[in-house]
Amino acid sequence: MPHEPLTPAPATALHEGVAASAADPEPIRLPVERPAGCPFDPPAELARLRSERPLTRLKFPDGHVGWLATSHAVARAVLADSRFSSRYELMHLPFETGFTGELPPAPIGDMTGMDAPEHTRYRRLLAGKFTVRRMAQLGDRIERITADHLDAMERQGPAVDLVTAYARPIPALTICELLGVPYDEHHFFQESTATVMSHSSTPEQLAATMTAMNEYLRQLVVTKRAAPTDDLLSDLTGSDLDDEELTGLAAFLLGAGLDTTANMIALGTFALLGNPDQFAALRTDPGLADQAVEELMRYLTIAQLGAQSALEDVELAGQLVRAGETVAVSMEAANRDPVKYPDPDVLDLRRKASGQLGFGHGIHQCLGQQLARVEMRAAIPALVTRFPTLRLAVPADEIPLRTGMNIFGVHRLPVTWDEQ
Repeated sequence: MPHEPLTPAPATALHEGVAASAADPEPIRLPVERPAGCPFDPPAELARLRSERPLTRLKFPDGHVGWLATSHAVARAVLADSRFSSRYELMHLPFETGFTGELPPAPIGDMTGMDAPEHTRYRRLLAGKFTVRRMAQLGDRIERITADHLDAMERQGPAVDLVTAYARPIPALTICELLGVPYDEHHFFQESTATVMSHSSTPEQLAATMTAMNEYLRQLVVTKRAAPTDDLLSDLTGSDLDDEELTGLAAFLLGAGLDTTANMIALGTFALLGNPDQFAALRTDPGLADQAVEELMRYLTIAQLGAQSALEDVELAGQLVRAGETVAVSMEAANRDPVKYPDPDVLDLRRKASGQLGFGHGIHQCLGQQLARVEMRAAIPALVTRFPTLRLAVPADEIPLRTGMNIFGVHRLPVTWDEQ
């Protein structure tokens, strides 16, 4: 039975936490080292934890002692339980950042850091604009964008950086058109998003970036109110959102639409090139596209880590999570859980990867997941079909990985192919 939303205690009280009892094992630090030569695999320590103790004590960088969830069942339970909060000011971050002390509340419009009823208000307003049917209607336009960029790659000839030539432009053009942001501004937003998502960005860099993004979008909102056009942002000016809310929501949607799908297209291609049998399977059977997207989302899990803070004492996986304790949720470990997915470390495009947590779960499940699916179903199969001899242009261990950012991926992906 779902739990009713709770009114949280003040942040200071929630952050006091409760020390581990003598019976608890020594809290661990978050495992971050991936196996050598296996860029797609999670840290091996996560698999051991998942099999032995799927909810284990975790020492956070700020000294807080909370929990790490690693199994599929426990991850889903945390993400779906309203006794856990996503509010940033109640949360401890499980990875190193430039911040000290308590986090500030979520910026206006940032749905990730909201609970009900604020989150519900935004979600209801947007849910009807990202339906399966509506996103499918964008399919022809996305296929045209995809074909145009494949044509450009073919004209240029090998070798190219797939990130800049293909993976970034397709979702960038799509989300800019959807929101009504001029496409020639997309580089500014991509760079801004990278700064915001990086764990190494200083508070000063973050503040300057967010100020610049919000100022641009605030002016765009004013323009859309005065002269609406056929786009989502203009449509939202007819809602009860004020200019500040609309600006924040536009920044949230734009950042999410630019970064995540671009990384899935690039990293998904990298994974397929490292698994030639799966590359060949998708090339010879485009009907695998739907399953391929779900399996790549499971196998790669680019949104690796989530966090939720308990609003009250919660019994979970045989443990007592105290009010104020943060549970870090390892999505990548959950998506490799052999209880849910046999042979989880194998990329198998014919697998039924239903229930994968690459788009999250619960009330914060990715709002734009249907758009992302349409983009990936168009971009990845079309790429392997157009360039059947596609391969890396440098050794795999020279591909620069995005390991210090919230969203896993590659910074560059040099590829080549045999010209006809």
